[in-house]
Amino acid sequence: MADNALELILERTKDDEHKASLALSNARTELENYREQLKQIEQYRLDYCKQLSARGQQGLTASSYSHLQKFLNQLDETLVTQREAGRQFEDQVEQCSEHWSEVRKKRRSIEWLLEKKHNERQRLRDKQEQKLMDEFATLQFARRIHR
Repeated sequence: MADNALELILERTKDDEHKASLALSNARTELENYREQLKQIEQYRLDYCKQLSARGQQGLTASSYSHLQKFLNQLDETLVTQREAGRQFEDQVEQCSEHWSEVRKKRRSIEWLLEKKHNERQRLRDKQEQKLMDEFATLQFARRIHR
Protein backbone atom coordinates (compact mmCIF):
# COMPACT_ATOMS: atom_id res chain seq x y z
CA MET A 1 0.00 0.00 0.00
CA ALA A 2 2.80 2.42 0.89
CA ASP A 3 4.45 1.73 -2.45
CA ASN A 4 1.23 2.59 -4.27
CA ALA A 5 1.14 5.90 -2.41
CA LEU A 6 4.77 6.54 -3.32
CA GLU A 7 4.06 5.65 -6.95
CA LEU A 8 1.18 8.14 -6.94
CA ILE A 9 3.39 10.81 -5.36
CA LEU A 10 6.07 10.04 -7.96
CA GLU A 11 3.60 10.48 -10.82
CA ARG A 12 2.40 13.79 -9.40
CA THR A 13 5.97 14.93 -8.90
CA LYS A 14 6.82 14.00 -12.49
CA ASP A 15 3.84 16.07 -13.60
CA ASP A 16 5.02 18.97 -11.42
CA GLU A 17 8.51 18.63 -12.89
CA HIS A 18 7.09 18.71 -16.42
CA LYS A 19 5.08 21.86 -15.60
CA ALA A 20 8.14 23.48 -14.02
CA SER A 21 10.17 22.60 -17.11
CA LEU A 22 7.54 24.19 -19.35
CA ALA A 23 7.46 27.30 -17.16
CA LEU A 24 11.25 27.55 -17.35
CA SER A 25 11.17 27.12 -21.11
CA ASN A 26 8.50 29.83 -21.43
CA ALA A 27 10.47 32.18 -19.16
CA ARG A 28 13.59 31.66 -21.27
CA THR A 29 11.61 32.29 -24.46
CA GLU A 30 10.17 35.50 -23.00
CA LEU A 31 13.67 36.61 -22.00
CA GLU A 32 14.97 35.93 -25.51
CA ASN A 33 12.02 37.81 -27.02
CA TYR A 34 12.71 40.71 -24.67
CA ARG A 35 16.37 40.77 -25.66
CA GLU A 36 15.46 40.74 -29.33
CA GLN A 37 12.99 43.58 -28.82
CA LEU A 38 15.60 45.57 -26.87
CA LYS A 39 18.13 45.00 -29.64
CA GLN A 40 15.62 46.26 -32.21
CA ILE A 41 14.94 49.41 -30.18
CA GLU A 42 18.67 50.01 -29.78
CA GLN A 43 19.17 49.55 -33.53
CA TYR A 44 16.25 51.88 -34.26
CA ARG A 45 17.80 54.50 -31.96
CA LEU A 46 21.16 54.13 -33.70
CA ASP A 47 19.55 54.46 -37.13
CA TYR A 48 17.60 57.47 -35.93
CA CYS A 49 20.80 59.12 -34.63
CA LYS A 50 22.43 58.57 -38.02
CA GLN A 51 19.38 60.05 -39.72
CA LEU A 52 19.43 63.01 -37.34
CA SER A 53 23.10 63.58 -38.07
CA ALA A 54 22.56 63.37 -41.84
CA ARG A 55 19.65 65.76 -41.69
CA GLY A 56 21.68 68.09 -39.48
CA GLN A 57 24.38 68.28 -42.12
CA GLN A 58 21.76 69.29 -44.69
CA GLY A 59 20.54 71.99 -42.37
CA LEU A 60 17.72 71.86 -39.84
CA THR A 61 15.60 74.52 -38.30
CA ALA A 62 15.82 74.88 -34.54
CA SER A 63 12.24 73.67 -34.27
CA SER A 64 12.89 70.53 -36.35
CA TYR A 65 16.06 69.81 -34.40
CA SER A 66 14.21 70.24 -31.10
CA HIS A 67 11.44 67.89 -32.28
CA LEU A 68 13.94 65.24 -33.40
CA GLN A 69 15.94 65.57 -30.18
CA LYS A 70 12.74 65.19 -28.15
CA PHE A 71 11.94 61.97 -30.00
CA LEU A 72 15.48 60.71 -29.33
CA ASN A 73 15.00 61.43 -25.61
CA GLN A 74 11.77 59.43 -25.67
CA LEU A 75 13.64 56.52 -27.23
CA ASP A 76 16.26 56.77 -24.47
CA GLU A 77 13.51 56.69 -21.82
CA THR A 78 11.98 53.66 -23.53
CA LEU A 79 15.35 51.91 -23.44
CA VAL A 80 15.73 52.62 -19.72
CA THR A 81 12.25 51.20 -19.08
CA GLN A 82 12.99 48.16 -21.22
CA ARG A 83 16.25 47.47 -19.41
CA GLU A 84 14.44 47.59 -16.07
CA ALA A 85 11.90 45.11 -17.43
CA GLY A 86 14.80 42.91 -18.49
CA ARG A 87 15.81 42.42 -14.88
CA GLN A 88 12.31 41.10 -14.20
CA PHE A 89 12.59 38.63 -17.08
CA GLU A 90 15.98 37.46 -15.79
CA ASP A 91 14.59 37.11 -12.25
CA GLN A 92 11.68 35.07 -13.62
CA VAL A 93 14.08 32.72 -15.40
CA GLU A 94 16.09 32.33 -12.19
CA GLN A 95 13.00 31.61 -10.09
CA CYS A 96 11.69 29.08 -12.61
CA SER A 97 15.07 27.42 -12.76
CA GLU A 98 15.26 27.12 -8.98
CA HIS A 99 11.71 25.73 -8.79
CA TRP A 100 12.42 23.18 -11.53
CA SER A 101 15.61 22.13 -9.74
CA GLU A 102 13.76 21.65 -6.44
CA VAL A 103 11.01 19.56 -8.05
CA ARG A 104 13.64 17.51 -9.89
CA LYS A 105 15.44 16.79 -6.61
CA LYS A 106 12.14 15.73 -5.06
CA ARG A 107 11.42 13.36 -7.96
CA ARG A 108 14.88 11.84 -7.73
CA SER A 109 14.50 11.34 -3.98
CA ILE A 110 11.20 9.55 -4.44
CA GLU A 111 12.67 7.37 -7.18
CA TRP A 112 15.63 6.56 -4.91
CA LEU A 113 13.27 5.63 -2.07
CA LEU A 114 11.19 3.41 -4.35
CA GLU A 115 14.33 1.72 -5.67
CA LYS A 116 15.57 1.19 -2.12
CA LYS A 117 12.25 -0.41 -1.13
CA HIS A 118 12.31 -2.57 -4.25
CA ASN A 119 15.88 -3.71 -3.52
CA GLU A 120 14.93 -4.49 0.08
CA ARG A 121 11.94 -6.57 -1.04
CA GLN A 122 14.14 -8.38 -3.54
CA ARG A 123 16.74 -9.04 -0.83
CA LEU A 124 14.04 -10.48 1.43
CA ARG A 125 12.69 -12.67 -1.39
CA ASP A 126 16.19 -13.90 -2.15
CA LYS A 127 16.74 -14.63 1.52
CA GLN A 128 13.43 -16.53 1.74
CA GLU A 129 14.25 -18.45 -1.39
CA GLN A 130 17.67 -19.36 -0.01
CA LYS A 131 16.04 -20.49 3.25
CA LEU A 132 13.61 -22.72 1.33
CA MET A 133 16.47 -24.15 -0.74
CA ASP A 134 18.43 -24.85 2.44
CA GLU A 135 15.42 -26.56 4.04
CA PHE A 136 14.86 -28.61 0.90
CA ALA A 137 18.51 -29.65 0.81
CA THR A 138 18.35 -30.58 4.50
CA LEU A 139 15.22 -32.69 3.93
CA GLN A 140 16.82 -34.49 0.98
CA PHE A 141 19.93 -35.15 3.01
CA ALA A 142 17.82 -36.49 5.89
CA ARG A 143 15.90 -38.81 3.53
CA ARG A 144 19.13 -40.20 2.10
CA ILE A 145 20.40 -40.97 5.54
CA HIS A 146 17.20 -42.81 6.58
CA ARG A 147 17.15 -45.10 3.54
